[in-house]
Amino acid sequence: MRIPAIARLIPIGTLLLSGACGTKPADAPDIALGPTADSIPTTLFEATAGAWLGGDRWAVLSPVNKRVVLLDFADGSATDLGQGMKRPFEGPFSLFAAGNGLYVADWALRRLTTWTLEGQYAEAIGTPEVTRGNLPRARDGQGNWYVQFNPPPGPDGSGKRDSAVVVRYSPFFSQGDTLFRLSPLDLAEVNGDAGRRFERRVFSGEDEWGVLADGSVWVARVYPNRVDWIGPDGKLKKGQRLPDRVFTITLSDREAFLRKFPPEMRSTAEKVPFSPVKPPFDEAFTGGDGMVWLEKSRVIPDTVRRYQVIGRDGRLVESISFNGYGYLLAASPEAVLVKEVRPEGMIFLRYRRPPS
Repeated sequence: MRIPAIARLIPIGTLLLSGACGTKPADAPDIALGPTADSIPTTLFEATAGAWLGGDRWAVLSPVNKRVVLLDFADGSATDLGQGMKRPFEGPFSLFAAGNGLYVADWALRRLTTWTLEGQYAEAIGTPEVTRGNLPRARDGQGNWYVQFNPPPGPDGSGKRDSAVVVRYSPFFSQGDTLFRLSPLDLAEVNGDAGRRFERRVFSGEDEWGVLADGSVWVARVYPNRVDWIGPDGKLKKGQRLPDRVFTITLSDREAFLRKFPPEMRSTAEKVPFSPVKPPFDEAFTGGDGMVWLEKSRVIPDTVRRYQVIGRDGRLVESISFNGYGYLLAASPEAVLVKEVRPEGMIFLRYRRPPS
Protein backbone atom coordinates (compact mmCIF):
# COMPACT_ATOMS: atom_id res chain seq x y z
CA MET A 1 0.00 0.00 0.00
CA ARG A 2 1.52 3.31 -1.09
CA ILE A 3 1.02 6.34 1.15
CA PRO A 4 -0.89 9.14 -0.61
CA ALA A 5 1.30 12.12 -1.48
CA ILE A 6 -0.49 14.39 0.99
CA ALA A 7 0.05 11.93 3.82
CA ARG A 8 3.74 11.69 3.04
CA LEU A 9 4.08 15.42 3.60
CA ILE A 10 3.03 15.13 7.25
CA PRO A 11 6.22 15.29 9.38
CA ILE A 12 6.95 11.93 10.93
CA GLY A 13 7.66 13.65 14.24
CA THR A 14 4.06 14.87 14.30
CA LEU A 15 2.82 11.32 13.85
CA LEU A 16 5.01 10.03 16.65
CA LEU A 17 4.09 12.87 18.97
CA SER A 18 0.41 12.19 18.45
CA GLY A 19 0.90 8.48 19.07
CA ALA A 20 3.09 8.65 22.15
CA CYS A 21 0.77 10.29 24.63
CA GLY A 22 -1.25 7.41 26.04
CA THR A 23 -2.29 7.22 29.66
CA LYS A 24 -0.57 4.68 31.86
CA PRO A 25 -3.01 2.30 33.60
CA ALA A 26 -2.98 2.74 37.37
CA ASP A 27 -2.54 -1.00 37.95
CA ALA A 28 0.51 -1.45 35.68
CA PRO A 29 3.50 -1.81 38.06
CA ASP A 30 7.06 -0.65 37.46
CA ILE A 31 9.52 -3.46 38.25
CA ALA A 32 13.29 -3.02 38.56
CA LEU A 33 15.34 -6.20 38.05
CA GLY A 34 18.59 -7.04 39.76
CA PRO A 35 20.98 -6.01 41.11
CA THR A 36 22.32 -9.60 40.92
CA ALA A 37 22.05 -12.00 37.99
CA ASP A 38 23.35 -15.39 36.87
CA SER A 39 25.93 -15.08 34.08
CA ILE A 40 27.47 -17.13 31.27
CA PRO A 41 30.48 -15.68 29.37
CA THR A 42 31.00 -16.51 25.68
CA THR A 43 33.34 -15.64 22.83
CA LEU A 44 30.52 -14.29 20.67
CA PHE A 45 31.05 -10.88 19.13
CA GLU A 46 27.32 -10.13 19.00
CA ALA A 47 23.86 -11.63 19.54
CA THR A 48 20.77 -10.41 17.71
CA ALA A 49 18.03 -12.78 18.88
CA GLY A 50 17.23 -15.23 21.63
CA ALA A 51 14.64 -17.82 22.59
CA TRP A 52 13.64 -19.54 25.80
CA LEU A 53 13.83 -23.33 25.46
CA GLY A 54 12.25 -24.19 28.80
CA GLY A 55 13.64 -24.40 32.33
CA ASP A 56 17.17 -22.98 32.58
CA ARG A 57 17.95 -23.25 28.86
CA TRP A 58 18.06 -20.54 26.21
CA ALA A 59 19.29 -20.16 22.62
CA VAL A 60 21.05 -17.10 21.17
CA LEU A 61 21.88 -16.22 17.56
CA SER A 62 25.05 -14.49 16.34
CA PRO A 63 24.96 -13.75 12.58
CA VAL A 64 28.50 -12.28 12.56
CA ASN A 65 29.96 -15.37 14.24
CA LYS A 66 27.69 -17.67 12.18
CA ARG A 67 26.77 -19.48 15.37
CA VAL A 68 23.77 -20.42 17.46
CA VAL A 69 24.69 -21.08 21.08
CA LEU A 70 22.66 -22.96 23.70
CA LEU A 71 22.97 -21.54 27.20
CA ASP A 72 22.21 -23.67 30.26
CA PHE A 73 22.14 -21.73 33.50
CA ALA A 74 21.74 -24.94 35.50
CA ASP A 75 25.41 -25.77 34.91
CA GLY A 76 26.68 -22.52 33.35
CA SER A 77 27.48 -24.14 30.00
CA ALA A 78 27.47 -22.66 26.49
CA THR A 79 27.25 -25.20 23.65
CA ASP A 80 27.21 -24.55 19.91
CA LEU A 81 24.15 -25.79 18.07
CA GLY A 82 25.22 -28.19 15.34
CA GLN A 83 28.52 -28.97 17.05
CA GLY A 84 30.29 -31.66 15.04
CA MET A 85 28.41 -30.88 11.83
CA LYS A 86 30.53 -29.79 8.88
CA ARG A 87 28.50 -26.74 7.89
CA PRO A 88 25.49 -26.08 10.12
CA PHE A 89 25.24 -22.35 9.33
CA GLU A 90 26.61 -19.92 6.77
CA GLY A 91 24.30 -16.92 7.03
CA PRO A 92 21.95 -17.36 9.99
CA PHE A 93 19.77 -14.29 10.49
CA SER A 94 16.62 -15.37 12.33
CA LEU A 95 15.82 -17.70 15.22
CA PHE A 96 12.54 -18.67 16.84
CA ALA A 97 11.10 -21.43 19.01
CA ALA A 98 7.69 -22.95 18.30
CA GLY A 99 6.16 -25.96 20.01
CA ASN A 100 8.84 -28.61 20.48
CA GLY A 101 11.18 -27.15 17.89
CA LEU A 102 13.85 -24.49 17.44
CA TYR A 103 14.14 -22.94 13.97
CA VAL A 104 17.11 -21.13 12.41
CA ALA A 105 16.75 -19.29 9.09
CA ASP A 106 19.90 -19.13 6.94
CA TRP A 107 19.94 -16.81 3.93
CA ALA A 108 23.26 -18.11 2.55
CA LEU A 109 22.16 -21.75 2.54
CA ARG A 110 18.58 -20.73 1.62
CA ARG A 111 17.03 -23.00 4.18
CA LEU A 112 15.36 -23.22 7.56
CA THR A 113 16.88 -25.81 9.88
CA THR A 114 14.78 -27.48 12.55
CA TRP A 115 16.19 -28.65 15.89
CA THR A 116 14.76 -30.21 18.99
CA LEU A 117 14.71 -28.07 22.10
CA GLU A 118 17.52 -30.31 23.39
CA GLY A 119 19.69 -29.22 20.44
CA GLN A 120 19.43 -32.26 18.17
CA TYR A 121 19.22 -31.69 14.41
CA ALA A 122 15.85 -32.69 12.93
CA GLU A 123 15.60 -31.52 9.30
CA ALA A 124 16.30 -28.77 6.80
CA ILE A 125 13.53 -27.05 4.86
CA GLY A 126 14.59 -25.40 1.62
CA THR A 127 13.20 -22.03 0.58
CA PRO A 128 9.74 -22.70 -0.90
CA GLU A 129 9.31 -21.45 -4.46
CA VAL A 130 6.04 -19.74 -3.54
CA THR A 131 7.77 -17.44 -1.02
CA ARG A 132 10.18 -16.04 -3.64
CA GLY A 133 13.28 -16.54 -1.53
CA ASN A 134 11.75 -15.42 1.78
CA LEU A 135 12.11 -17.79 4.73
CA PRO A 136 9.46 -18.14 7.47
CA ARG A 137 9.87 -16.02 10.60
CA ALA A 138 7.33 -17.82 12.79
CA ARG A 139 5.18 -20.95 13.11
CA ASP A 140 2.02 -21.65 15.09
CA GLY A 141 0.82 -24.77 16.88
CA GLN A 142 -1.14 -25.96 13.84
CA GLY A 143 2.04 -26.02 11.74
CA ASN A 144 1.24 -22.89 9.72
CA TRP A 145 4.16 -20.74 8.60
CA TYR A 146 4.36 -16.93 8.67
CA VAL A 147 6.42 -15.12 6.04
CA GLN A 148 7.13 -11.40 5.61
CA PHE A 149 7.40 -9.99 2.08
CA ASN A 150 9.23 -6.67 1.82
CA PRO A 151 8.56 -4.48 -1.24
CA PRO A 152 11.31 -4.49 -3.89
CA PRO A 153 13.27 -1.23 -3.48
CA GLY A 154 13.72 -0.51 -7.18
CA PRO A 155 16.74 1.26 -8.68
CA ASP A 156 16.21 4.49 -6.70
CA GLY A 157 14.81 2.99 -3.48
CA SER A 158 11.33 4.43 -4.06
CA GLY A 159 9.75 0.98 -3.94
CA LYS A 160 10.36 0.91 -0.19
CA ARG A 161 7.55 3.46 0.18
CA ASP A 162 5.17 0.52 -0.20
CA SER A 163 4.09 -1.68 2.71
CA ALA A 164 5.55 -5.04 3.60
CA VAL A 165 2.94 -7.79 3.97
CA VAL A 166 2.79 -10.85 6.23
CA VAL A 167 1.34 -14.04 4.75
CA ARG A 168 0.28 -17.21 6.58
CA TYR A 169 0.97 -20.46 4.72
CA SER A 170 -0.37 -23.94 5.36
CA PRO A 171 2.14 -26.54 6.68
CA PHE A 172 3.19 -27.62 3.16
CA PHE A 173 2.99 -24.12 1.62
CA SER A 174 0.08 -25.15 -0.60
CA GLN A 175 -2.06 -22.16 0.37
CA GLY A 176 -1.32 -18.64 1.58
CA ASP A 177 -3.45 -15.86 3.05
CA THR A 178 -2.37 -12.25 3.56
CA LEU A 179 -2.94 -11.35 7.21
CA PHE A 180 -1.89 -7.69 7.46
CA ARG A 181 0.34 -4.96 6.10
CA LEU A 182 3.09 -3.16 7.96
CA SER A 183 3.50 0.60 8.01
CA PRO A 184 5.80 1.86 5.24
CA LEU A 185 9.30 2.87 6.27
CA ASP A 186 10.09 6.53 6.90
CA LEU A 187 12.06 7.54 3.81
CA ALA A 188 13.69 10.78 2.72
CA GLU A 189 14.58 11.92 -0.78
CA VAL A 190 18.34 12.38 -1.11
CA ASN A 191 20.17 13.96 -4.05
CA GLY A 192 23.72 12.76 -4.61
CA ASP A 193 26.31 12.17 -7.30
CA ALA A 194 24.31 9.19 -8.55
CA GLY A 195 21.10 11.22 -8.76
CA ARG A 196 17.96 11.09 -6.66
CA ARG A 197 17.45 8.27 -4.19
CA PHE A 198 15.08 7.42 -1.37
CA GLU A 199 16.81 6.37 1.84
CA ARG A 200 15.46 5.37 5.20
CA ARG A 201 15.90 7.92 7.98
CA VAL A 202 18.34 6.88 10.70
CA PHE A 203 16.60 6.26 14.06
CA SER A 204 13.18 5.92 12.43
CA GLY A 205 11.10 3.02 13.72
CA GLU A 206 9.20 0.20 12.09
CA ASP A 207 6.36 -2.16 12.93
CA GLU A 208 7.16 -5.52 14.54
CA TRP A 209 5.06 -8.68 14.76
CA GLY A 210 4.94 -12.17 16.23
CA VAL A 211 2.81 -15.30 16.54
CA LEU A 212 1.50 -17.41 19.42
CA ALA A 213 0.85 -21.16 19.40
CA ASP A 214 -2.92 -20.79 18.95
CA GLY A 215 -2.45 -18.71 15.78
CA SER A 216 -2.97 -15.32 17.41
CA VAL A 217 -0.81 -12.64 15.81
CA TRP A 218 0.35 -9.39 17.41
CA VAL A 219 1.48 -6.30 15.52
CA ALA A 220 3.37 -3.55 17.33
CA ARG A 221 2.48 -0.35 15.45
CA VAL A 222 5.21 2.26 15.73
CA TYR A 223 3.29 5.37 14.67
CA PRO A 224 0.14 5.03 16.82
CA ASN A 225 2.38 3.39 19.48
CA ARG A 226 0.19 0.43 20.32
CA VAL A 227 0.06 -3.37 20.01
CA ASP A 228 -2.83 -4.79 17.96
CA TRP A 229 -3.93 -8.42 18.05
CA ILE A 230 -5.43 -10.57 15.30
CA GLY A 231 -7.19 -13.57 16.83
CA PRO A 232 -7.31 -17.09 15.36
CA ASP A 233 -10.75 -16.13 14.02
CA GLY A 234 -9.22 -13.23 12.08
CA LYS A 235 -10.81 -10.51 14.22
CA LEU A 236 -8.68 -7.44 14.90
CA LYS A 237 -8.43 -5.89 18.37
CA LYS A 238 -6.59 -2.58 18.58
CA GLY A 239 -4.49 -2.02 21.67
CA GLN A 240 -4.26 1.02 23.89
CA ARG A 241 -1.96 3.90 23.09
CA LEU A 242 1.06 3.37 25.26
CA PRO A 243 2.51 5.97 27.63
CA ASP A 244 5.89 7.18 26.41
CA ARG A 245 8.02 10.28 26.41
CA VAL A 246 9.15 11.63 23.04
CA PHE A 247 12.93 11.91 22.59
CA THR A 248 14.34 14.18 19.90
CA ILE A 249 17.51 13.23 18.03
CA THR A 250 20.45 15.09 19.56
CA LEU A 251 23.99 15.85 18.43
CA SER A 252 25.17 13.06 20.75
CA ASP A 253 22.92 10.60 18.91
CA ARG A 254 24.35 11.63 15.56
CA GLU A 255 27.94 11.42 16.81
CA ALA A 256 27.33 7.96 18.29
CA PHE A 257 25.94 6.82 14.94
CA LEU A 258 28.90 8.19 12.99
CA ARG A 259 31.41 6.51 15.32
CA LYS A 260 30.18 3.15 14.03
CA PHE A 261 31.82 3.89 10.67
CA PRO A 262 35.55 3.86 9.87
CA PRO A 263 37.03 7.38 9.48
CA GLU A 264 37.24 7.14 5.69
CA MET A 265 33.47 6.53 5.44
CA ARG A 266 32.17 9.10 7.92
CA SER A 267 31.87 11.93 5.41
CA THR A 268 29.47 9.73 3.42
CA ALA A 269 27.59 8.67 6.54
CA GLU A 270 27.08 12.33 7.51
CA LYS A 271 24.87 12.78 4.44
CA VAL A 272 22.27 10.17 5.38
CA PRO A 273 18.91 11.54 6.56
CA PHE A 274 17.97 11.43 10.24
CA SER A 275 14.57 11.17 11.86
CA PRO A 276 13.71 14.22 14.02
CA VAL A 277 12.59 12.02 16.92
CA LYS A 278 13.24 8.52 18.20
CA PRO A 279 10.53 5.88 17.80
CA PRO A 280 8.60 4.82 20.92
CA PHE A 281 10.19 1.36 20.73
CA ASP A 282 13.30 -0.05 19.06
CA GLU A 283 12.58 -3.79 19.13
CA ALA A 284 9.77 -6.18 20.05
CA PHE A 285 9.50 -9.92 20.62
CA THR A 286 7.18 -12.59 21.97
CA GLY A 287 8.08 -13.70 25.47
CA GLY A 288 7.85 -17.25 26.72
CA ASP A 289 5.03 -15.94 28.91
CA GLY A 290 2.89 -15.22 25.82
CA MET A 291 3.30 -11.46 26.31
CA VAL A 292 4.71 -8.88 23.90
CA TRP A 293 7.91 -7.18 25.05
CA LEU A 294 8.75 -3.71 23.70
CA GLU A 295 12.25 -2.27 24.06
CA LYS A 296 11.79 1.43 24.76
CA SER A 297 13.89 4.21 23.30
CA ARG A 298 16.17 6.15 25.64
CA VAL A 299 18.57 9.08 25.61
CA ILE A 300 22.31 8.43 25.45
CA PRO A 301 23.25 9.38 29.06
CA ASP A 302 20.52 7.12 30.47
CA THR A 303 21.95 3.92 31.98
CA VAL A 304 18.58 2.27 32.62
CA ARG A 305 17.08 -0.02 29.99
CA ARG A 306 13.27 -0.11 29.98
CA TYR A 307 10.73 -2.53 28.54
CA GLN A 308 6.95 -2.58 28.38
CA VAL A 309 5.09 -5.89 28.67
CA ILE A 310 1.82 -5.96 26.73
CA GLY A 311 -0.97 -8.48 27.32
CA ARG A 312 -3.32 -10.16 24.86
CA ASP A 313 -5.87 -7.41 25.37
CA GLY A 314 -3.37 -4.89 23.97
CA ARG A 315 -2.95 -3.18 27.33
CA LEU A 316 0.18 -2.49 29.36
CA VAL A 317 0.68 -5.19 31.99
CA GLU A 318 3.92 -3.96 33.56
CA SER A 319 7.08 -1.98 32.91
CA ILE A 320 10.41 -3.69 33.55
CA SER A 321 13.83 -2.06 33.83
CA PHE A 322 17.43 -2.90 34.70
CA ASN A 323 20.66 -0.93 35.00
CA GLY A 324 23.40 -1.09 32.41
CA TYR A 325 23.91 -1.00 28.67
CA GLY A 326 22.71 -4.53 27.97
CA TYR A 327 19.75 -5.57 25.85
CA LEU A 328 17.02 -8.05 26.65
CA LEU A 329 16.84 -10.91 24.13
CA ALA A 330 14.17 -13.26 25.50
CA ALA A 331 11.87 -13.80 28.45
CA SER A 332 10.26 -16.68 30.31
CA PRO A 333 7.53 -16.47 32.97
CA GLU A 334 10.24 -16.51 35.68
CA ALA A 335 13.28 -14.77 34.14
CA VAL A 336 14.72 -12.64 31.34
CA LEU A 337 17.88 -13.10 29.25
CA VAL A 338 20.09 -10.03 28.78
CA LYS A 339 23.19 -9.64 26.59
CA GLU A 340 26.10 -7.37 27.48
CA VAL A 341 29.15 -6.58 25.36
CA ARG A 342 32.52 -7.19 27.00
CA PRO A 343 36.00 -6.83 25.41
CA GLU A 344 36.60 -10.57 25.72
CA GLY A 345 33.20 -11.51 24.30
CA MET A 346 29.47 -11.32 24.88
CA ILE A 347 28.22 -12.21 28.35
CA PHE A 348 24.65 -13.33 28.99
CA LEU A 349 22.82 -12.50 32.19
CA ARG A 350 19.70 -14.13 33.59
CA TYR A 351 17.67 -11.86 35.82
CA ARG A 352 14.95 -13.43 37.93
CA ARG A 353 11.52 -11.83 37.66
CA PRO A 354 9.73 -11.23 40.96
CA PRO A 355 6.68 -13.46 41.48
CA SER A 356 3.44 -11.88 40.35
